[in-house]
Amino acid sequence: MQMNDMVIISVDDHITEPPTVFDNQLSGEDYATAPKLKVAGDGANYWEYQGKRMRNVALNSVTGRVREEYGFEPTHLDQLRKGCWDVDARVGDMDVNGCAASLNFPSVAGIDGGLFIKAEDKKMALTHMRAYNDWHIDEWCGAHPGRFVPLGILPLWDMDETAKEVRRLADKGCFAVTMSENPTVGGMPGIHTGYYEPLFKAVTETETAICLHIGTGNVAPHCSPESPAEANITTMPVAVAFGAADWINLEALNRYPTMKVCFSESGIGWIPYLLERADYSHAQHNAWTHSKQYLSADKPSDVWHRQFYSCFIDDAYGLRNIDLIGEDTIMYEIDYPHSDAPWPNAPEVLWKSAQHLTDEQIDKITHLNAMKAFKFPMFDKIPKEELTVGALREKAKAAGVDTTPISSGGAAPLAAGEKPRPVTSQDVMDMYMKHAQAAYETA
Repeated sequence: MQMNDMVIISVDDHITEPPTVFDNQLSGEDYATAPKLKVAGDGANYWEYQGKRMRNVALNSVTGRVREEYGFEPTHLDQLRKGCWDVDARVGDMDVNGCAASLNFPSVAGIDGGLFIKAEDKKMALTHMRAYNDWHIDEWCGAHPGRFVPLGILPLWDMDETAKEVRRLADKGCFAVTMSENPTVGGMPGIHTGYYEPLFKAVTETETAICLHIGTGNVAPHCSPESPAEANITTMPVAVAFGAADWINLEALNRYPTMKVCFSESGIGWIPYLLERADYSHAQHNAWTHSKQYLSADKPSDVWHRQFYSCFIDDAYGLRNIDLIGEDTIMYEIDYPHSDAPWPNAPEVLWKSAQHLTDEQIDKITHLNAMKAFKFPMFDKIPKEELTVGALREKAKAAGVDTTPISSGGAAPLAAGEKPRPVTSQDVMDMYMKHAQAAYETA
């Protein structure tokens, strides 16, 4: 196999929602009360819902910019590459990056559906959440069959409605849902309380995968206000390990040994150590922790290899230890349009670290594992030979997809005219805080 022969599914990308999300899904009062994209007095966009204003219109959507602006926060859709919010342009950006299919997490709705989960009027939120799911499946994914893996958000405040929504989504061909990796961070019950039993039952019966995205629960620490921003960025995937340790010890996996759990934007290099440590901890301490009563296999690593998936952007160390992680559990991600995304050079980045693997292993990591995890029969829609890196890039070339980096401004971590210096964690937090406050001050 050569680089151009790979077929790549990215299992972690993001949608920057356009203002038309609810236009074809709702009418009357339901439409009038749905989230709306508006323009503030300073010209910036913000979303408004149930009395709250949010400026996360394009969270870190910086793909296509010059790298000096990777730390900027876009304030208006016009500052974005069109593929961030326009589905047709997105497919062009996928083609030029050799990406056959993409699973997209929400932005304004919250990566875990938090906009609706935290809303005060839950009846209204349920209507709007379902409408969002229908837009995502019917309009976004449906615009280009075979190119997008559908993903649903859930009304986790009501487990009966959650189970119904899982089954409704499955009937629409959506076999992936997202939730917080640690729900207690958002004020919800923990995964060990029994609260989520209807969810676990529904996803198992429908063969739906639960996706746990980085940053929805146990976030990477800001060690100090003065810590360089790169220190926090470096530890983001490592923070996933806290949630992973919790989930592999989930007693419910005894009852649902086929339930699929995917850690999104997780990286993989940390997994061998975590599994080794988990196995040691179990062997050393189970006599007094009584973990054998809830562990659903002989040891924690067996649970991981049976039910869990992870993904990576660039993780040569992880791929050198593929036997310890499990070749059937690893998937690939691009993270478009966020600053970690290797766009438009994802195939080159991936091939550099994967070319030592067998063709079978490469196929599993690049697309077969994703097709299995999300019940996504991609080749039923589009022939495989049309989805290789080489074929897609030829298509993009013929269409004239332009990848020239641009400068488009936005909120910045350093003040205008300030002498360049190392950006700190506090600089980044201040940028987001000022950006959020401006929605109220200038609207």
